[in-house]
Amino acid sequence: MALQPYASPLEKFWYYAIRAFCVLILACLVLPILAIIPISFTSDTMLSYPMPGLSLRWFNEFFNSVMWTLSMKNSFIIAFALTGLATALGTLAALGLTMSNFPFKGVVTGIMIMPMVVPIVISAVGIYFFFAWVGLTGTYLGMILAHTALATPFVVITVTATLQGFNRNQIRAGASLGASPPKVFFKITLPQILPGVISGALFAFVTSFDEVVVALFIASSEQYTLPRQMFAGIREKYNPTIAAVATMMIVVSVALLVTVELLRRRSERLRGITQ
Repeated sequence: MALQPYASPLEKFWYYAIRAFCVLILACLVLPILAIIPISFTSDTMLSYPMPGLSLRWFNEFFNSVMWTLSMKNSFIIAFALTGLATALGTLAALGLTMSNFPFKGVVTGIMIMPMVVPIVISAVGIYFFFAWVGLTGTYLGMILAHTALATPFVVITVTATLQGFNRNQIRAGASLGASPPKVFFKITLPQILPGVISGALFAFVTSFDEVVVALFIASSEQYTLPRQMFAGIREKYNPTIAAVATMMIVVSVALLVTVELLRRRSERLRGITQ
């Protein structure tokens, strides 16, 4: 809300104070993340300021390291696999939860978003004992299923929010014209909720790409992801390669968040047109 031309001194004070407080909070959140980026270009062998010089040595070491490249490959394999699975499951769940006659909607919704509420360590311990019982620890399938359980709630919430502005009379109209439910979904529903579905898929991808706790419990050395390898690197070989990896992950995360914001704006424009 803009400042009124005849605002009182107290109103002007709170107007600027709130904005200054927001800028301070943003700085506290962002500056620690940005501080790691320059170190990734240091020519020194230690993570320290001031830097003696600039170099791409640590990026080159990352791409020439078997362990780092394997962990990057694992991260992308697991993230892409779970993104498809979580997006499909989350979208179907959101479609069901937004139906007016869905029984026990509140209870089911609470259960589905529980992985977002329960501390990740508790979830990781539960996943470990269950997967150890069924023999899924130390496997790619186990990592994909575990990350899917953690990422699906993000898809459910995002798609559910998009469906709030969806007119379900269109589904009835399509059915009355003889279209089958799959055809109605792919021709009518999906094109309109696609920005929300893609946003949920991106959130699921980021959730998997940044997750380390579950990987600590159930991943073997063959399934090390980038965060898991970074954790091992901090304990065993502490050098700026970790900062280089962190910089690349920051770039990927920022690109995905910008994409989500663009999709959100497109969704709002489409919603305004349909209304």
